[in-house]
Amino acid sequence: MSKRLTRRSLVAALGAGAAGCALLVTARAVTIAPKLLVHLDGDYIHISAPRLGFLNGKALERLKDGVSIAFIGQLTITSQPNAVVADARSAARFALSYDIWDEHFSVTRFGDRPGSQRSISHLSAQAAETWCLDNLAVEQALMHPDKPFYVQLDLRADDPRDQIGVIGEPGINITRLIEIFSRPVKGNQQRWLLNAGPFTVAELKKARYG
Repeated sequence: MSKRLTRRSLVAALGAGAAGCALLVTARAVTIAPKLLVHLDGDYIHISAPRLGFLNGKALERLKDGVSIAFIGQLTITSQPNAVVADARSAARFALSYDIWDEHFSVTRFGDRPGSQRSISHLSAQAAETWCLDNLAVEQALMHPDKPFYVQLDLRADDPRDQIGVIGEPGINITRLIEIFSRPVKGNQQRWLLNAGPFTVAELKKARYG
């Protein structure tokens, strides 16, 4: 009888252990780090990050309270990982608002050239995030087709104290914005930093056309 109980106890323990492993795997799956994806679209190198989820937490709460918020984003391409000097870059400021009646987001992108301002509305949170990242793009002509390069996304919640000297006519002051990205974040300022590579333009073209 004691042997049976021992066996039953062992089976129960193994079952509990298996359940614990399943929970552990599930928890890990939920917390998978966002991945930076890179692809070619027309003449530009574009990025996406489906798991980034920057429209959440306090930012989402403020939007749903009727407060407009903004993010600043910079896409840099370098010949070495985490290099200080960029071979090419794209930077912009994204202003977001939320319509509490139709429950959709609107986004306006501010660039550094006349006519570079673009707006879109009636987006879900995921679609708004995708649109912001897709509007940080670099011309592939700036890159050697066979030279490896690395891609970095630096996305930050806009700090109102940094708006002086950045926002103006006809758009943003790109020099001032790049200067902001060279500094560490302030206090509780949210920041997302993703890296990927190496890639070559030739490889991206091959992936696009199969």
